[in-house]
Amino acid sequence: MEEGFLFKAFSDQVTVDWQSVLLEKLNPGDFEKIESSILRDYQLGKRVFPPVDKIFNAFSTTPLNDVKCVILGQDPYHQTNQAMGLSFSVPDSITIPPSLRNIFIELEDDLGFIPPKHGDLTKWAHHGVLLLNSILTVLNGSPLSHQNIGWEHFVSQVLVTLSNHNPFVVFVLWGKSAQRFEKFIDKKKHKVIKGVHPSPLSAHRGFFGSKPFSEINDALLANGKSPIVWAL
Repeated sequence: MEEGFLFKAFSDQVTVDWQSVLLEKLNPGDFEKIESSILRDYQLGKRVFPPVDKIFNAFSTTPLNDVKCVILGQDPYHQTNQAMGLSFSVPDSITIPPSLRNIFIELEDDLGFIPPKHGDLTKWAHHGVLLLNSILTVLNGSPLSHQNIGWEHFVSQVLVTLSNHNPFVVFVLWGKSAQRFEKFIDKKKHKVIKGVHPSPLSAHRGFFGSKPFSEINDALLANGKSPIVWAL
């Protein structure tokens, strides 16, 4: 992996509308700090997820002008072939992780949709759901291993951009990790839904029964937006 790979990945993957506004808020040093940490891991023979061509997948799948809802996760899945650059999502050939399984349980309870047999949420992304993590990379088998290398600043600028640029967005912040980013959202302009994380460790403390999907769609309809098609 050569120097400059992260900015190249950003340039190759991010849609033009994202690029035009994000590059105004970021400077080369923002990418260099993150890149130096990732390069060091590669040089040490460590495996980093997701693959480079999927790091910015959320921004290639959901253009800035199409974003109606943000679901903010923590960091990518840390097992082989799971991470695909969309929060909570895994390729359809991969076993559905426990947190996503709980999301599907709540989706069925809330809207009556039969849970899918796969965990690929790309369809949600195409319908205007930005599936964003607060940290965009992770080491194999080591959750939060890329915490504090610079991703949090990048994501804060993404949220500021969305808050300023889009007329109305529903921001979904499940768990304390996501809720730390609430301060970057203009709550007078947008809807913020805060709740318990869907992890098996916490879902029974208030995630189940919270009906977030109908709340998201009700808020979108009330603000003249079409609802998200949640069925997969």
